[in-house]
Amino acid sequence: MSGPEANTYEFGEFRLDAGKRLLLRNGDAVALTPKAFETLLFLIQHRQRTVDKDELMQAIWPDTVVEENNLNQNISALRRVLGESRGENRYIATIPGKGYQFIADVQAGPAKSDATASRVTLAVLPFENLSADAEREYLSDGLTEETIAALGQIDPQRLRVIGRTSVMRYKRTTKASAEIGKELDASYLVEGSLRGEGERLRITAKLVQVSDQVQIWSASYDSEPKSMLAFQRELSTVIAEQIRLRLSPERLTALARRQTQNAEAYDLYLRGTHFWHQFNAAATKRAMEFFSRAVAIDPKYALAWCGLADSYAASPVNADQPPVRVGPLAREAATNAVAAEPGLAEAQTSLGFVKFWIDWDWPAAEAAYRKAIELDPGYPMAHRMLGILLAHESRHDEAEPVARRARELDPLVAVHHALSAQVAFVAGKLEMAKELARQAIVVDPEFWIGHYQLAQACEGLGQIESALEALNSAGRFSGGNSKVLALRGYIFARRGQTKDARAVLNTLEAIARERYMPPYAFALVHNGLGERQLALDWLEKAFAARDIHLAWLPVEPKWNPFRSEKRFRELLERCGFQTPGARGQ
Repeated sequence: MSGPEANTYEFGEFRLDAGKRLLLRNGDAVALTPKAFETLLFLIQHRQRTVDKDELMQAIWPDTVVEENNLNQNISALRRVLGESRGENRYIATIPGKGYQFIADVQAGPAKSDATASRVTLAVLPFENLSADAEREYLSDGLTEETIAALGQIDPQRLRVIGRTSVMRYKRTTKASAEIGKELDASYLVEGSLRGEGERLRITAKLVQVSDQVQIWSASYDSEPKSMLAFQRELSTVIAEQIRLRLSPERLTALARRQTQNAEAYDLYLRGTHFWHQFNAAATKRAMEFFSRAVAIDPKYALAWCGLADSYAASPVNADQPPVRVGPLAREAATNAVAAEPGLAEAQTSLGFVKFWIDWDWPAAEAAYRKAIELDPGYPMAHRMLGILLAHESRHDEAEPVARRARELDPLVAVHHALSAQVAFVAGKLEMAKELARQAIVVDPEFWIGHYQLAQACEGLGQIESALEALNSAGRFSGGNSKVLALRGYIFARRGQTKDARAVLNTLEAIARERYMPPYAFALVHNGLGERQLALDWLEKAFAARDIHLAWLPVEPKWNPFRSEKRFRELLERCGFQTPGARGQ
């Protein structure tokens, strides 16, 4: 791109940092595709005049012939994240027949000082599977993830390692390393590949300095799979030395303890992790199978126990599994993870996950999440789940910055944005919830929870058609999750479409004859129909089933009309939730 030298630009509630390629809204990172970011930056840098469409397209796609629709999509995306409604031109004005002009007042200045400027940012790009065998794919993905995790524990005060999801989008990319480094704002890149011939593996890795593309270090390893365990420790240590960091003996010991020394158990763990990150019912079942086999081989394998605990505890949320069946299994797995490695952030987070969703012991869950953050301040899931817990206790001023921290640590993880939308929703910040849900969808257009959160926010804002449209997408990508069906039935009922609402109830009943269906789903639809006693009856059934969806009762605004009901209040007391206003009494 041509134009003035990159700098920082502040306008309205936004701040654009050209050097870091980051757009902030009230200090909160906003998800933008690289090309949308470049479009915004170019318009701001040339804000004194109208920028012709051809000029803008040439600047953003200098070596590619693209259609004008590509530019239109970028402009539409920018208008959405900037909060412009249809026909509104607060920031970007369309000049008919010419192009666009950025018209908001902008304060430009040098990049602000950063207390963490001395930190080195490193990205581990996805290891490339050069084997003819596609089965090796999980191995290359697992090697990427574990290298990231190992490096992240070296020295968090001086070394920032970009999260897995943010780098996995570069899998099979044709982009040059210089462009990737610029997009990730990384000082160094680790590039690697894996080639298998029979039982032997050849692994290559190199460390590249982004600023001048100098290859600082490279190595090749010919090995049996079991030696990959030693390879990761060696890789982490060598890279740290190359960027002039010093590992303490304690951290070296922690890295050595992180993984099993059993090659077969490690292989099964990698397979389980591969499926766990797909976030759907079928893949979660496969993840459970692989994690179970891993811990059967190595009963002290903390990370595999964590994967098993997370899979079981999340299954009632993502796959409508019965909590009374999976709860004990989740609890056992989390207990074993902590027993194996109490100083592992993942183990403490898994314990908190189970305490929150399965045991409804929220003080214990908070203690576990905070201990995880103390052990590893850079572990995003601990921040994300602590934010959810604080939100469910109506501690909204605490919840919002914690959820934001998860997004800052790994901004290209859709679930961070989607659950931040839940935090904003229960705080009554519906426009913020809507925007965060849209950011989740920008990151992953097929992430059903993002579409569900968008529907929930739109319903709260009275934008019913948009809510139903979002629910259609959520249903398509979720495979028929109960939360999607129940919210659709509730919206139909509140809209006066009683016949359609009862059709949803019939669908829920039909599904319940085949498999577990959370009673909360029935309760919500009866709530919408104004059938209070039936709704309360179903909530009682939900309590008997340990339905995890009851965790929403303390803060879900749809239940506000029930808060004066004696049965409702008594139910909350039996659940033992930290209800609004109870803290400190």
